[in-house]
Amino acid sequence: MTNSSCGGAELELCRDESAALVLKFVAIASILLSGMAGIAIPLIGKHRRFLRTDGNLFVAAKAFAAGVILATGFVHMLSDATKALRHPCLPAFPWSKFPFTGFFAMLAALLTLLLDFVGTQYYERKQGMNRAPSEEPVRVGSSEPGGNGKVFGEEESGGMHIVGMHAHAAHHRHNHPHGNDACHGIGNIKEQVHAHSHSHSHSHGHSHSHIEDGEDTDVRHVVVSQVLELGIVSHSVIIGLSLGVSQSPCTIRPLIAALSFHQFFEGFALGGCISQAQFKASSATIMACFFALTTPLGVGIGMAISSGYNPYSPGALIAEGILDSLSSGILVYMALVDLIAADFLSKRMSCNFRLQILSYCMLFLGAGLMSSLAIWA
Repeated sequence: MTNSSCGGAELELCRDESAALVLKFVAIASILLSGMAGIAIPLIGKHRRFLRTDGNLFVAAKAFAAGVILATGFVHMLSDATKALRHPCLPAFPWSKFPFTGFFAMLAALLTLLLDFVGTQYYERKQGMNRAPSEEPVRVGSSEPGGNGKVFGEEESGGMHIVGMHAHAAHHRHNHPHGNDACHGIGNIKEQVHAHSHSHSHSHGHSHSHIEDGEDTDVRHVVVSQVLELGIVSHSVIIGLSLGVSQSPCTIRPLIAALSFHQFFEGFALGGCISQAQFKASSATIMACFFALTTPLGVGIGMAISSGYNPYSPGALIAEGILDSLSSGILVYMALVDLIAADFLSKRMSCNFRLQILSYCMLFLGAGLMSSLAIWA
């Protein structure tokens, strides 16, 4: 369809190609710097006391970033996808006869769960093969004395624990005392292992559990960081492309502020996951650069094709709507399950009331501020 019959008036609104071109270069610089700063802070500052990934300040900042990502998925991506797939330029059948936005978002969330599980299983098996035989944990179905005979996924010290379930299980594991006593000794692994060494079999059954807890957590962070980057990158290309093809300064100006804010805190959340996963410096650098460059690259591509690109063509609207829906499902899943549930259901959070209050306030603040940006962008 032509611009005159589909969105032509909107295309001409506040149109100024020369001013838009200048703003696009400003947008590339601003978004690039924001993304680099956001992802670099947790990576570079992990050796600093106030920015360590096990510090309360980092947990609170990560909760704020999780709120930003959650609002991005629910408020921005879903809304944009709905507008695209229900646009009058698309035929009524089938796009107005079925809620494709929610369907694709649900499908993306379920596929992310599958990828989450398969990725965790792969890295745990790889880690198990690299572990020395003397350090190898009790395998599935083994009948070692003191074992409880539980199947894979139910073992006290091994098995697969996906995200929030893993955090919830870790909260109850080894909590023989109750009440305030259950919170004593957090982080003092040696004392906890010594306390469980009542007999050889009991000690053997528990001496590896904390070590494997740490290994399982590292595996989770590896998978979370990679899946989260996949979700962020997939929608970063779309929003960069949308800004790049626009010729309206009225549209671009608020997008610069919104995307810079959004890119900074998405980068912070991703950088925190990468830092906690303990990647090699080269791998962490590649992931950081890939994230930081994606949106500016999308803007550049949009600028290159803007002369012959019609954002109101059926093909463009369908592609934008489907990709926005898929990105929304990925981001909502990652925010709720791998970022919020993993931290808010942890033993550390439940044993620190001040940290709970601070984290919840930061979570709602991040979600609220990102949602409010929808007024302008």
